[in-house]
Amino acid sequence: MASHVQVILKEDVEHLGHTGEVVRVRPGYARNYLMPRDLAAMATRASIRQVEHETKLAMAKADKQRKQAAGLASALAEITFEISRQASDEGKLYGSVSTADVAKLLQEKGYAVDRRKVLVPGGAIKTVGVHELEVKLGGGVRASFKIDVKAEA
Repeated sequence: MASHVQVILKEDVEHLGHTGEVVRVRPGYARNYLMPRDLAAMATRASIRQVEHETKLAMAKADKQRKQAAGLASALAEITFEISRQASDEGKLYGSVSTADVAKLLQEKGYAVDRRKVLVPGGAIKTVGVHELEVKLGGGVRASFKIDVKAEA
């Protein structure tokens, strides 16, 4: 019985390796954990070529997404969005402007953004004025933009 087998990783596995690497593991670990979860495949010439091909495609796709995100980030940086809320005379909002409100505002302006990707300092905006926010666009790209919260008349 073989003491180790070679497998090629289909996904990153903590403490073992990254996608596309050929690693040596115990047969039971490969048979009972890695393969049933589709984390690895037996390392044959064909499987190595296939994973290399898939890795190239994934890298090209990630590069394309990164470029699109960078373009969107530069477009967002030039725009100041406006939103109106009821506020006291001191400039404190009755309620707040949440990440969901910001995501909805961005979607109304034509920017498809998930609300969980919007980063609001303190969790929500609670005062009138111009606030600097960030949104995670994917591929490690973050976009900064401004939102001007005005008091409703």
